[in-house]
Amino acid sequence: MRVLIIFLLLLSVYNCYNPERNCSDFKTGTFEYEALVGTEILTTTFVRNDTIEIDYFKGKSDTSSIRWINNCEYIVRKINPKNMAEKKAIHMKILTTKGNEYDFEFNVVGETIKQKGTAKKVK
Repeated sequence: MRVLIIFLLLLSVYNCYNPERNCSDFKTGTFEYEALVGTEILTTTFVRNDTIEIDYFKGKSDTSSIRWINNCEYIVRKINPKNMAEKKAIHMKILTTKGNEYDFEFNVVGETIKQKGTAKKVK
């Protein structure tokens, strides 16, 4: 009986925990995202305002439109896609924020496979 009471108490405390999500702090600015590609860590820098995001990767830039669904979720779509894969929209969701970083997940709209990452606000 004592174990059940302790379990219920811990469960209630756990359910009260809400991760920090100050998404409005990350709607605009300059950000960096590092990803492991093969054996190499590559950095993408992107500048985002309320409706446009410009990505800088390996010396090239690419512009996407942004449509905010709510304060923490948005849809990204390439403005000038070069192939069928780039025509697909990406759903981005900010999961948590802390200081100048946020954790996010993303997936191609209509697909269930999600990936996660962390972006850092540099400006």
